[in-house]
Amino acid sequence: MQAETTSPASGMRWLQLLLGLVVMMAISSPQYVWTLFTESFVKTTGSTLAWVQVTFTILVVLQTWAAPGQGWLIDRFGPRLLVALGAFLSGLGWVLASHASSLAALYATYGLFCGAGTGFVYIGVVGLMVRWFPQARGFAVGVVAAGYGFGALATTYPVDTMIKEQGFRATLLAFGLILGAVGTVAALFLREPRVTEVRSAAELKSGATPGAMLRSPVFWLLFAMMTMMSTGGLMVVSNFKSFASDFGLTKMVVFGTAAVPLALSIDRICNGLTRPFFGWVSDRVGRENTMVLAFTGEAVAIALWFAFRHDPTVFVLMSGVVFFGWGEIFSLFPSTLTDTFGERYATTNYGFLYMAQGIGSLLGGPLAAALKGAVGSWVPVFALIVALDLVTAALALFVLKRMRSKARVETPAVRPAAVPA
Repeated sequence: MQAETTSPASGMRWLQLLLGLVVMMAISSPQYVWTLFTESFVKTTGSTLAWVQVTFTILVVLQTWAAPGQGWLIDRFGPRLLVALGAFLSGLGWVLASHASSLAALYATYGLFCGAGTGFVYIGVVGLMVRWFPQARGFAVGVVAAGYGFGALATTYPVDTMIKEQGFRATLLAFGLILGAVGTVAALFLREPRVTEVRSAAELKSGATPGAMLRSPVFWLLFAMMTMMSTGGLMVVSNFKSFASDFGLTKMVVFGTAAVPLALSIDRICNGLTRPFFGWVSDRVGRENTMVLAFTGEAVAIALWFAFRHDPTVFVLMSGVVFFGWGEIFSLFPSTLTDTFGERYATTNYGFLYMAQGIGSLLGGPLAAALKGAVGSWVPVFALIVALDLVTAALALFVLKRMRSKARVETPAVRPAAVPA
């Protein structure tokens, strides 16, 4: 067992994980720092904020709903060039958007290029990691998924500062060139594992086709579960500032810092850390057991968060716990899918499951706003999030575990000692 952990193949898999992390960090800014550019684009286009925000919708829809087709291309032609193309398109979107003066130009540059580019990278890197780390899928996918969130931590303040000092056009141009170049170069060193590097040839070639997966009830259960978790989490994300304002917390100070910005910073960190952590846990105790732990924990955190909503210190601290119980869906669901349906078509198959995140992004904000508007209170919103968490946890424990034991294409054992070190 020790020979495996010190072999050249072991070193290569860790190099691939590092490269995947770098590429994911390089393409995270278009989504996570978009809010810093909205005011400038409102003034430049002469439009309203609502119409400018359509750009973000285009980005998210393309990133998630185009994923099956992008995954098929990656499975067909390999990840290297297509992930590199994605990183290039993401950077190009910013470069071209630096010249945009109309809504149409903004949609066709920032929305189209960044959306398509980030989709290629996200699906491609996740699909690659589940192959390189067959005995540590949860951890590996969690690491690269965390990179997508953590990347913006490195750019948020520099981007904000440069916008104030040199304007948004110069900022988009400079960071588009830098991030596009970094992501593209790193992607050119990605590759599929060779036969016997991580699994036998038969294992690498095994797996359900996308058509067979789509005919399986297990897939649709996973899709429904991921949709429910995405919707609940995004109800919080999209309305965070609104209910903080209604709770009277926008002017509160915690630990010498404004409560809302501090909570958002903690949330971003926790949302990143949870992905490799719970992925690592799931590699040891099982996917469904980890889902129950994480989803139930989030339900409890949401309930406590709402119960103590007028205490700014509790609000800040519990918001981090809430996000720590939500972000792990991006490591648990792709790992579970590949465990069940095999590696051969892992990228394409996850592309179909990733569409659930797109549905959640469309439902979360409007659904929360509709509930709040209907009764004039956030109570039904928080109650619904708790209910979604608990229902998904129950499905994992009582339904998914049983169905997977009958329908999975392969049954990898949970063997901690086999995890590469």
